Amino acid sequence: MYPLFFKLVLTRIDPERAHHLAFTVIRLLPTLGLGRLVHRFTRPRTDLSVNTLGLHFSSPFGVAAGFDKDGEAVLGLGQLGFGHVEVGTLTALAQPGNPTPRLFRFVADRAVVNRMGFNNHGADAAVARLTRVRTVAGRPVLGINIGKSRVTAVENATADYLRSAQILAPVADYLVVNVSSPNTPGLRGLQELDQLAPLLTAVKGAAGATPLLVKIAPDLEDVEVTRIAALAVELGLDGIIATNTTLSRSGLKTDAATVAAAGAGGLSGAPLHARSLAVLQQIRAVVPAEFCVISVGGVDTAEQVAERLAAGATLVQGYTAFLYRGPLWARQINRGLDRLRSAR
Repeated sequence: MYPLFFKLVLTRIDPERAHHLAFTVIRLLPTLGLGRLVHRFTRPRTDLSVNTLGLHFSSPFGVAAGFDKDGEAVLGLGQLGFGHVEVGTLTALAQPGNPTPRLFRFVADRAVVNRMGFNNHGADAAVARLTRVRTVAGRPVLGINIGKSRVTAVENATADYLRSAQILAPVADYLVVNVSSPNTPGLRGLQELDQLAPLLTAVKGAAGATPLLVKIAPDLEDVEVTRIAALAVELGLDGIIATNTTLSRSGLKTDAATVAAAGAGGLSGAPLHARSLAVLQQIRAVVPAEFCVISVGGVDTAEQVAERLAAGATLVQGYTAFLYRGPLWARQINRGLDRLRSAR
């Protein structure tokens, strides 16, 4: 029924408003007394668990950063069947993000363009909430994604990231340095090695025992991907997340006028599938087998999740297809992975 509901109802609602409506239901799921029952319906039936980063993931499939910006629906998302939830991007300073409208659907491409701009209530506001989440038995693994505050000059980025890391690392199962969003001016420049190396070194020190990963863009040249992967290993990071959204608009089915009207922002969804897979394969070719590589971008079906795992992904994340698949998406992935594993 969800595809019909999406076509007849959700497509008539502003995308950001539709997200907030769905998010509210997911956030309230644990308080409605239905969460445990729902989880029995959505969790994997066979053992799909993954052990990495010193953590136990009940499913290899999780929610990418951007869906739950302030960590308000971690438990509800876990009850929907996701093995981990990466909250954020959180910044040291609270910020409203970019002016609306800032989220646009390209339905023909099963894609979305966003220029949200790290809208969140800040690292300090998230700590008490996420501390409570960590005490709940059976919760999903909690990742926290941090980025640069918009008002912070690029030359002061390290201090800004350090403040977020110091506040949030103690409540995170793993921490992610986001240097790849296209919606914060100057942020992607931090992927240049002469800036990235000291930034990651400093944040790693602040993170302490909390596993640290870095999230990169799909628009990097292949040689840049290889160099960053080698740097992450050299610095003793625990993993890489590949990839964030893309600035490219090539090969879209959506008409040119609609694409132009959406304007600037990062494109996510099905059009990112091939590039994200290629970046995964490139990273896996140069990092040790035990190094955690989380693949995200253009993942929709259980077959595509299995493809990423076969290509060397330790874990897989999704976000955009949630809008097109609906609340039982993680169940569909888990059941599909169960089926594929049983068929071997």
